[in-house]
Amino acid sequence: MVCEEFEIHGIKVEDTYCEAFDGLFSRLLITARDDKRLKKAAYGSIALPCTVFSESEGGIERWLREEETPDRRMGAIVQIWVTGGVNSGVKRLEYELGKRIRQGILVVPTTSIFNSLDSTEKIDIMDKVGHCGDGYETIETRFGREVINIPLMMGEFIIERYLGYKNGVMGGNVWFFCTTEEAALEAGDKAVESIGKIDGAITSFDICSAGSKIETNYPEIGPTTNHLYCPTLRNRIKDSKVPENVKSIPEIVINGVSIDAVKEAMKAAICSVKDVEGVVKISAGNYGGKLGKHKIYLRDFFD
Repeated sequence: MVCEEFEIHGIKVEDTYCEAFDGLFSRLLITARDDKRLKKAAYGSIALPCTVFSESEGGIERWLREEETPDRRMGAIVQIWVTGGVNSGVKRLEYELGKRIRQGILVVPTTSIFNSLDSTEKIDIMDKVGHCGDGYETIETRFGREVINIPLMMGEFIIERYLGYKNGVMGGNVWFFCTTEEAALEAGDKAVESIGKIDGAITSFDICSAGSKIETNYPEIGPTTNHLYCPTLRNRIKDSKVPENVKSIPEIVINGVSIDAVKEAMKAAICSVKDVEGVVKISAGNYGGKLGKHKIYLRDFFD
């Protein structure tokens, strides 16, 4: 593990890398009649990241104006991810899409879903969502797309029948070492906002307060706290890596449709905190190559 440092905008940056890994994702375009319903569906569909249980995680890529959507209503693009690639994750992705669409979007009044990924690989969503119509669903053409019309007690739910999927990259990340909790929240918010401007990238956890590690004393619950970087343990353990003046270390986790999207988002996140008072160091999750095959070096953003 590399330990040297360099400096950007007066902030120390550890000369290290983050480890990212392959994932499989779909990109959905959700529309609704009004802002309240749209936000309810978008946030509901991406809630509870749970890849530690081999399930799924998601994030909002961006919000859309009425003129940017097929049905000319306000919209949002969300990404739903599972670990693994095309060969191992398609059935899992289909299952997870069905679960999140049925419970997070279909139940929200006035919502519709359209495919928002240009891909030759597609999932037929009839089995996992379409049959919510209990046999009364119909296949129609609307807005130049083949859709399933599911009758509901509050009208109808329209979903494009074939949803694209592709390989992408999960787990890109940056860490901010901060002198106060206030600085950590400000830095995290700025980083998340900057990533929201990058096409194809999401932050599945927003600001993540619980960076994990590969090793654990409790494997039955998945990854546990990265004790080496917990400020409250600095004086309780011998090998703490938390500097004396650091009180909070937020992690920003990034998934992207490509390795380049992840790199662009990481760089944007780092540059966004240059004026935040209280950010004294920037680093990333380096696990000695045990987590993922993609190594993204922080120095490469600035050379």
